[in-house]
Amino acid sequence: MTASRAAAVVFDGARLTMARRLAGLRKSDLAALMRMSATAVAAWESGAKRPTAATVARLALSLRVDPGFFAVGPYDIAAQPVTPHFRSPRSTSQLVRDQALAYGQLAVDIATSLERHVECPPVEVPAVSIDADQGGDGPERAAPGPERPADGGDGAERPAHGGDGAERAAQGGDGPERAAQAVREAWAMPPGPAGHLIRLLEGHGVLVVFSLPPTARVDAYSFDFRPRPVVVLSPLRRDYYRQRLDVAHELGHLVMHSGRANGGRLAEQQADRFAAELLMPAEAIRPELPASMGSGAWPALARLKEQWGVPMQALLQRARSVGRLSEVSYRNAMSTLTTRGWRHAEPGRVTLAEQPSMLPRAVELLSGADGLNEHCQAPVDLFRAITSRLPLGAEIAGTGPPEPDHDAQQTRARVVSLLDWERRCQR
Repeated sequence: MTASRAAAVVFDGARLTMARRLAGLRKSDLAALMRMSATAVAAWESGAKRPTAATVARLALSLRVDPGFFAVGPYDIAAQPVTPHFRSPRSTSQLVRDQALAYGQLAVDIATSLERHVECPPVEVPAVSIDADQGGDGPERAAPGPERPADGGDGAERPAHGGDGAERAAQGGDGPERAAQAVREAWAMPPGPAGHLIRLLEGHGVLVVFSLPPTARVDAYSFDFRPRPVVVLSPLRRDYYRQRLDVAHELGHLVMHSGRANGGRLAEQQADRFAAELLMPAEAIRPELPASMGSGAWPALARLKEQWGVPMQALLQRARSVGRLSEVSYRNAMSTLTTRGWRHAEPGRVTLAEQPSMLPRAVELLSGADGLNEHCQAPVDLFRAITSRLPLGAEIAGTGPPEPDHDAQQTRARVVSLLDWERRCQR
C-alpha cells in the first residue's frame, strides 16, 4: 500500500488543519492551490468527508509535507481545544496566531513521539486559579505539586504594576504573588535569585522551544496542551535578562490561566506580577533595592541585575511596587535609562540567553536512530528548529519582526509558510 493510500485510510482532518496553518494559508487559499472548493477543504478538516488517496497525495504536495503527516496520532494533539496566551492578540492577524498555534501543536507532537523512546520529566505545574476577568482577591484553588521592563521590549511604555491597593485589587488582589510563592514552594526553589529558569521549567515537565523568525511578531506565548504544556520563545529575543522575564511570564499563564480564554490586559498584568514575585520575591529583594537614586544607585542596580538575572528596568519597577522607590524617583530613573539608550539595550555581563535542553537531549540520546523526523511525522526543517538548543534563522538578514500591520491584505501578504521557510531563505 502506498503512503498516500495508507494516509487516506487513517486520515485525520485536524492534522490537515495543522499543516494548512503551518503553511500560513486560509481554507480558500488551499482550495485555490488544489483547484477545488473551500467547502471540500472544510469537509476534510472537519471529518465530514475523507479525501481519496490521490487527493491526499495532492494535499501533501501542495503543503510540502509527507502523506504520513495526515495520519491520526496517539493523543489527538491537533484536535485539542486549547487557548494560547498571546501578548498582544489584537496586533497580530488571526492567520499569524493560527500559524503560531500550529507550531506549538507540532512541538508537542514531536515531544510525544520522542517520549516513546526516552523518558522526560513528568508534568508538575501547580494550578492556581485566578479570575482573569473580574480581578478577585486571590487564588480560588491551588493544587500541590516580573514585572517586565516598562516598555515590554517593544518600545511602547506600559504602566508599572503593583501600585496602590485599589489597583492591585483590580488586578486580582495578591493572587499572582501567592501563585508565584506556591510555585517556589512546590518546586523547592531556594530563597533568593532563581537559577537557570528554562531548565527549571523543563525539569517539571514544561516543554520550551524557540519559534522561527516568521512567527516572531507574536513574541513569546504558551498554552496548556496534554500531555505536556509548552512555552514558545521568540528567536529574536537574545537578551538573557529579558528572556528570563518572558519565561516567568509565560509560566504565570500556565499556572494561573490554564484552560481560560485569553484574558487580555488584566491577564497580562497578572502574569507580569507573577513573574516579578517568582524572580524577585518581595521579602527577599526589598532590603536590597535602592530607596533613592543617588550616585551609588546605578552601580547597586547593575550588581543586583547580575545577582538576580533581571533587567535594571525590572528592578526599578520592583523597587516602586514594593514601596522602596517613590513615584517621582522611579520616573526620573526611567528617564535616565532612556537618555542613556538603555531602554532597549542595557549593559550586562551575560551575553548568551538560556537554552532549552529537553528535546535536544532526547535527540542526542537517539542519535543512532535513522529518520527521527520521519518517525515523528514532522517536516525536517521544523523538526530541526523545534529540537534545537539555539534559535534557527534569526541571524539571516531580513527576518526580523515585521512592521505593525496596516490592513488585512498587507498582513496576509507577509505570512509565509513555515513548511518551506528554510528553503526560501537559502535561495
